[in-house]
Amino acid sequence: MSANRHADRTDDFGLSRRGFLAGAGGLSFAVALGASGLTLMSAAEAKAKARPIGAWVRIAPDDTIVIVTPAAEMGQGSMTGVPVALAEELDADWKKVTLEMAPAEPSIYGYGGNSMSITGSRAVRSYFDDMRLAGAQVRKVLIAAAAERWRVPADELGTEPNTVVHAASKRRMSYGEIAAVAKLPERMPTVGRHELKEPRHFRLIGAPVPRRDVPEKVDGSAKYSIDVQLPGMVYASTVHGPVHVARPKSWNEKEVKALKGVIDLVRLPLGVAVVADTFEHVLAARRTLKVEWVKGARADGYDSEPALEESYAEIARGKDGDGRGNADVEAAFKSAAKVYKAEFRSDYGYHAQMEPLNAVARFNAAGDQVEIWEGTQSPGRSRQGLARALGLPVAKVIHHQHYLGGGFGRRSLTDYTVEAARIARAVKRPVKMIWTREEDMRFGMFRPQTLQALEAALDREGKIAGWRHRVVGEGGRLTWSGINLEQYYRIPATSIETLGASHGVRLKHWRAVAHPFNLFAIEALVDEMAAEEGLDPFAFRRRRMNLTDKARHLFDMVEKMSDWKRKRRVRSADRALGLSVSERSGSLGAGVVEISLDAGSGKIRVHEVWVAIDGGTIVQPDMARANIESGVIYGLSSVLKERVTFKGGAVEQSNFHDYELLRMAEAPEAIHVEFAKRDGPPTGIGEIGNPFVGAAVANAFFALTGKRLYHMPFTPERVRAALKA
Repeated sequence: MSANRHADRTDDFGLSRRGFLAGAGGLSFAVALGASGLTLMSAAEAKAKARPIGAWVRIAPDDTIVIVTPAAEMGQGSMTGVPVALAEELDADWKKVTLEMAPAEPSIYGYGGNSMSITGSRAVRSYFDDMRLAGAQVRKVLIAAAAERWRVPADELGTEPNTVVHAASKRRMSYGEIAAVAKLPERMPTVGRHELKEPRHFRLIGAPVPRRDVPEKVDGSAKYSIDVQLPGMVYASTVHGPVHVARPKSWNEKEVKALKGVIDLVRLPLGVAVVADTFEHVLAARRTLKVEWVKGARADGYDSEPALEESYAEIARGKDGDGRGNADVEAAFKSAAKVYKAEFRSDYGYHAQMEPLNAVARFNAAGDQVEIWEGTQSPGRSRQGLARALGLPVAKVIHHQHYLGGGFGRRSLTDYTVEAARIARAVKRPVKMIWTREEDMRFGMFRPQTLQALEAALDREGKIAGWRHRVVGEGGRLTWSGINLEQYYRIPATSIETLGASHGVRLKHWRAVAHPFNLFAIEALVDEMAAEEGLDPFAFRRRRMNLTDKARHLFDMVEKMSDWKRKRRVRSADRALGLSVSERSGSLGAGVVEISLDAGSGKIRVHEVWVAIDGGTIVQPDMARANIESGVIYGLSSVLKERVTFKGGAVEQSNFHDYELLRMAEAPEAIHVEFAKRDGPPTGIGEIGNPFVGAAVANAFFALTGKRLYHMPFTPERVRAALKA
């Protein structure tokens, strides 16, 4: 959709596109997406290059600055973290900056050639360079305008927060004063990377700034799509089949329509939606609805537990899979002085986002245009998917972005939003569609279950010379994205293979994707080898694993942070430490956990956590630390409690009473995070806190008990079984 399609509307964050670009006085800067990334352009330049432009920065005469931010905000702080880089190079006074959410226009606001998807810890690292260059361009325009007004060379001028200064004459002019009288140049000035600030001159990058979403979330004014109210709006919820992707055949329509408040029942490709005047009436009708489902869905009859124990192991011993490696692997194992082998398992995992999946949809009177209110990790993809499903041009899908009550990968695919639109089209009214927690659990999109078979070959010096890693599971890259040994261990010969297992289960990227269970397997085997070789876990990695320089530094950091060699004993209860590497989205880490065990109940308690992270330039340390702490908690919950199982093709869990999450009382007493000091570009931080947790807990369990855990999550039943083994 071109920028002027939005010209006559104001979105839910209060930003009028026409008003922003035209402005009631002041300077408005536009952005266009080109081959080299996001670039500030004048209208004339964009027209000459046939590129759509959109609002980006506006400086008002009252000295306030509005910055459009393209990053979905789901609690991770990206809405603030992304524009900070622009404000830094602009030399903006952060107290005078307000933020507006960008529209779903990847052709204008996207990164990497047309994407606004905030997944894989992409927000800050994807927009960082473009934001800095844009800020420097705006600053250059302001300096040029002041130089012209004062009739002095531009290179005699500098800036302080929201102010251009001429040191020689002691003259000062605020950005607002300049904006009130200046005009934009016909061509925006170019900025070379050599003109950007040196890190030692940063005021905002690397320093804590107030997050703009937090006050609204504290006082309750923050708006999520579930809060949206429209005139004449009705409510809906969908009932899907107990077996994944089953299609509805028939249902007791007459009985349900007779219930109070029920407006209609709508057939959907994979379910039946109940529509009523209130959500309470929707829930009552759901309980009465009885659907007969078409037999023959691929997941019919699927039992996940025996499949993981039996058929996955058989597949792991079968033919070659897809993967990567080198010709030296066979030679390394043939000449090995010793070979270690182990198998590791992990169960399906649910995203467990706090805000139930929901969307609001409204068609125009002609039925040829739809408006959508939702919180999505991928606004552009959502618009395109809606257009495709509804048979509309993308320009006829008007998208209103909102805060997300948790994403974790699930909200980058908006299948539920498509349902809301189909229901609204059927009943010809605005509809708020909400999936119940039970519905989302039953019809969820899960992290896949896996079996991982590992082998490591030691040469005559006891160093790791060869590595084989086979992953059995469904979902392709969802099962092996975390096997990036070269980031931390330089093993001469490696082979990584994936072997498919297809069950018709709906799968989706889950926070850190495959890294949590891949690193569980890798680091648990490394710990096992260290123990068998009679070496401390740190010493084994340093002497035998050929650490990368970055990994060595992080292991040094976390060993010191955790006071590794100190014996632990609190109130007569023994405690032990476990170590693991962590890796995700270009960042590297090393983590240690301290645990205790109630042998009678089989419950593991994590008391303290230490994490050392190399994430390049840490744009906002407080936000980064909060993200890592969040990842640790999310990881602990999945490692100790969370599991989805299938019986007869149906999910056995239904809500948080039988899909348990870590409770506040079970959280660690302290999580310590330190960052390696680096000036390089930022790397992903949002998921690096999760991957190390499984192996660190398993390794601490061995240090405490002398027993190994091979199946994640480490439920009390599995812990008690391991203690008896």
